[in-house]
Amino acid sequence: MAAPPYDVEKEAHGNPPRVSDTFKGPYSPGSHEATVVETNKLQRNLKGRHMQMIAIGGAIGAGLFVSSGGALRSGGPGSLVICFMIIGFMIMLMMQALAELAVMYPVNGAFYTYVVRFVDPSWGFAIGWDYAIQWLTILPFEITAAGLTINYWHTYNIGIWCAVFLIALTIIQFFGVRGYGEVEFVLSMIKIAACIGFIIFGIIVDCGGVPTDNRGYIGARYWHSPEEAFRNGFKGFCSVFVTASFAFGGTELTGLAAAEAADPVKQIPKASKQVFWRITFFYVVNLFILGLIVPASSDVLLGSSGANTKASPFVLAIQLAGVKGLPSVFNAVITIAVLSVANSCTYGSTRTLQAMAANGMAPKIFAYVDKKGRPIPTIILQLLFGCLAFINEASDTGGTIFSWLLALSGIANFFVYGSIALAHIRFRQAWKLQGHTIDELPYKAMFGVWGSYLCVFMNFLCLVAQFYVALWVSPAYLPIGGTPDAETFFNLYLALPLLILLYGIWKIIALFRIPEHRPLYVKIKDIDVYTGM
Repeated sequence: MAAPPYDVEKEAHGNPPRVSDTFKGPYSPGSHEATVVETNKLQRNLKGRHMQMIAIGGAIGAGLFVSSGGALRSGGPGSLVICFMIIGFMIMLMMQALAELAVMYPVNGAFYTYVVRFVDPSWGFAIGWDYAIQWLTILPFEITAAGLTINYWHTYNIGIWCAVFLIALTIIQFFGVRGYGEVEFVLSMIKIAACIGFIIFGIIVDCGGVPTDNRGYIGARYWHSPEEAFRNGFKGFCSVFVTASFAFGGTELTGLAAAEAADPVKQIPKASKQVFWRITFFYVVNLFILGLIVPASSDVLLGSSGANTKASPFVLAIQLAGVKGLPSVFNAVITIAVLSVANSCTYGSTRTLQAMAANGMAPKIFAYVDKKGRPIPTIILQLLFGCLAFINEASDTGGTIFSWLLALSGIANFFVYGSIALAHIRFRQAWKLQGHTIDELPYKAMFGVWGSYLCVFMNFLCLVAQFYVALWVSPAYLPIGGTPDAETFFNLYLALPLLILLYGIWKIIALFRIPEHRPLYVKIKDIDVYTGM
């Protein structure tokens, strides 16, 4: 029998009840006693301009400005542009699915909550914890990276700058989500201006318009012999495929911010549509221009990883043109970009952990939110993890420890993006089963449910590509040969056994404490599509 008519627009603008207060169905996150946590609510202080800037420039960081150099050298300019276009399209599909869910259910925890609710509580537990661990471990890396960018001008003890940047991040936390939004707004504006400036600069260089550049007119010279558009064959292509996926990491924060957006019904669709322009303009066009004016065979690009700005292809492009002073300006932009990602780290982990604690999937203490809407315990935890940046003082072992910390989150994004698309597919199935039509949705994904099917498939291909690269990389981490090595493989693929472990932990807990969480997945007929609208 069809469900009674339901006014989605009215409910979306209202004050939706908490899941744990309303629905006690068999697969609600609030269906076991551990979820009853009384606390203050997060505050909706993110305005439209904040959401737009988080969507457009929030995730632009060292992945674009530095790591793209390693991808250029290993795959060539052709692979670089094509792979970023493919992964960019995958991100668009994911963001459209997330936007539809986030407008419908602007709840705390966003996609973690959707996976628990529409797919499986155990898988949601694994995804939530892995996502939180990803941001917890990336923060000390980003703080270190910001400190390393200073070495472009003068070499200082890395611990000094780690302390400075950690204090700066701590101060931002005092201002709650509004502080995060304002900082991201300003830093994203700077990054966007730098991207636009580089495109203009690159066109002038390619046309031979820089007097200090003795190369003259370049055109597509670096796409032809003796250079190569596609280097190292299929292995080179696969390695760029993986690098591109990491460079887009953080795009999903727009959905996570839905619970603190002033008007999610209006702001999230607008912000999600901006992702197209960010992908097209700030990634694809910039990298196409980069491939025209920087030779992929340059030995300088061998060190393009982390925040080694001396090996940044963008800085190298300016140096090859002989323009003095401008490399320092772009190095400052990279420093700002890295700090922006560090700011996003504190937001991504704290909100995910707070939501998990409120639903009984993390220690109860992390559920606490003060009267100003700040999840204080999770913020303290994140900043304590930031102190791991001081490991770099141990010059012999610091790099090794960091390498394994980052390995915990290595391929986490692929599972997160695929799970978001899967949650959208199952939501649509449940929505239809309850007798509703697509026309009733306040926002519909641009590519529909088939876009989510394609997104799941593309994420699977990403995992296969990463598996292939993890098995057959050389010691220099370039796909130019080599034999399988256990240490290298687990360094690149450690997130998979971590996810399996986390999934097993909740299944074991469910076996003894939560019988309704024991099945392998949530049946479509048991999915609640009303709570939190």
